[in-house]
Amino acid sequence: MTTAEHDEAERLVGRLQTAWNAMDGAAFAAPFAEDADFVNILGEHFRGRERVAAGHVGIFQTIYAGSTVDMKLERVRLLRPDVALAHVHSILDVPQGLLAGRHAARFSMVLTRGARGWEIAAFHNTRMDGERTMPR
Repeated sequence: MTTAEHDEAERLVGRLQTAWNAMDGAAFAAPFAEDADFVNILGEHFRGRERVAAGHVGIFQTIYAGSTVDMKLERVRLLRPDVALAHVHSILDVPQGLLAGRHAARFSMVLTRGARGWEIAAFHNTRMDGERTMPR
């Protein structure tokens, strides 16, 4: 993987973080492929950019309202010249409600290179019970 490709993957993660922290479901879903697969921390499976956007609009207005996230690209590697696998560590701070507190997670993304650059073809999020700090 070239430095430019790695940097592009880091920018994509940055877009996800910026969109989450702005509570913008449409912007969060923008880097996803039109036919993307998204599995959340509960194992629920959503298909398509529109479903990813709608789901995030909903959680930004309810259980994750006012939350902030810090995402760190841990590793990205090419599987083929036009397909990459990325792992991202995240720390989510939820200010209130049933899920109030700090939560660690790790998500995997399959990225495909399209006309728009890297886009997310598949996303699988996993909560990390017991871990509360960002790895070094």
